[in-house]
Amino acid sequence: MEELQKDLDEWMKYYNNERTNQGKMCCGRTTLEILLDGKSIWVDKNLTQI
Repeated sequence: MEELQKDLDEWMKYYNNERTNQGKMCCGRTTLEILLDGKSIWVDKNLTQI
């Protein structure tokens, strides 16, 4: 079970931090970069609505 968890952790690290996303509007960014960009856009938009 520990080996399976280690393999999963390694894959998640690769998937989120190294692999470029294949989505149409992702422009070669990693999953983490897309998440952080989206979060900052959401914060800006949410603050302007207050």
